[in-house]
Amino acid sequence: MKQRLAYAVFMLLLLVAATLAAFLSTRYRLERDWSHARSASLAPATLTLLARLDGPVEVVAYARSQGGLREVIANFVGRYQRAKPDLALRFVDPDADPAAMREAGISLDGELELRYRGRSERLKVLGESEFSSALLRLSRSGQRIVAFLEGEGERAPLGQANADLGRFVGTLAARGVHAVALPLASTGKVPDNTDLVVIANPKVALAPALAAALDAYVDRGGALLWLIEPDEPALAAGGGLDRLAATLGVRVLPGSVVDAGGQAFGLSDPSFIALTDYPPHAITAGLDLTTLLPQAAALAQVSGARFAFAPLLRSGQRSWNETGHIPKAGEEAATIRQDGAAGELPGPLDLGFALTRVSPQPGKREQRIVVLGDGDFLSNSFLGNGGNRELGQRVFDWLLGDDAQVSVPDRSAPDRALALSQPALTALALVFLLGLPLLLVLLGLVIAWRRRRQ
Repeated sequence: MKQRLAYAVFMLLLLVAATLAAFLSTRYRLERDWSHARSASLAPATLTLLARLDGPVEVVAYARSQGGLREVIANFVGRYQRAKPDLALRFVDPDADPAAMREAGISLDGELELRYRGRSERLKVLGESEFSSALLRLSRSGQRIVAFLEGEGERAPLGQANADLGRFVGTLAARGVHAVALPLASTGKVPDNTDLVVIANPKVALAPALAAALDAYVDRGGALLWLIEPDEPALAAGGGLDRLAATLGVRVLPGSVVDAGGQAFGLSDPSFIALTDYPPHAITAGLDLTTLLPQAAALAQVSGARFAFAPLLRSGQRSWNETGHIPKAGEEAATIRQDGAAGELPGPLDLGFALTRVSPQPGKREQRIVVLGDGDFLSNSFLGNGGNRELGQRVFDWLLGDDAQVSVPDRSAPDRALALSQPALTALALVFLLGLPLLLVLLGLVIAWRRRRQ
């Protein structure tokens, strides 16, 4: 009887203790991260950044309700929400309104849009470094002034025509970048408050005074983005931009780059270059998206240049700069081959450079310039292809000095990958693919022989 009473009292106390524990868990939170190097928690740099954000943050995730992607995103964002309670997550189904998604530039299931203080930024990669770095860029105050050269037939920064840059400039505006026109023919000089000048494919030759103004801007240490198309009139001898090319130490190879490897991506036009691998640089670090460059020009570095050159984009091994006629989709099939006598060089060919030198401006350490052999990839027609938008944003971030990344160390468990040497792999293959089957056959024969003897 006493034992039953003691047992009943024990069970009652256990039930009371469990109830109290459940009640306290609703009032107090206790978390411990026992994973390797605390990989399930946010890095200290991220926590410091979240503490500095003094307003609400909204995360819009464009993900379908099927497939489990929403749960992955919710678990990831949940780590940020625990550190910043006013960070809200909202899901939008891309299938609900496909036309609106295309208009908004959503091209990837699982794409995120971060919104903070009237600014926004898109993310195609779900990772702490990318997510926290986007928050860091959105937290910066102040507006950047980007001047687009105007008056020589360039791509209109706010235009909605296929060749214009209106959609891309709209994404820059959401990130605090203010695009203005730069009519050098009337101003004669780049204003001093300009953070970046963009030359977007002028269709006519530049007057000597305009070319001199651009040259003086570069000499003063100004940041520059130069988008080049094959056979631009302004690059011909006396076209104006030939002077700028000489100042920078850049030479544009004749013709358009073609790549026979584009067939692997379903490209029927050989002048459309699909890039999946990028030379190492701060702009392309971690970029694992495919970039599509329609009709790109190959670039080369001139010896004795005043700037340090770093390649940004590079064509494949099966590419060259075709100087003849390139058959387009719908035309009669024709065979094109590299012709060395016509000045056609085999790939890989450089399609973009990042130039740097010690800045002549006081208060700035480095002058930054980017020269790209294509402007179509940022146009309204091609911006939504693969990583075109992401690459463009990275180029502008680097040129404007907004390329700082939140330092997130690699905290993955050391035993997640099994590294075996080639002899070890060969031994395993022999054991499991040859030795073990032979052993089983031999055992079967022995068992059959013994049964027959019985």
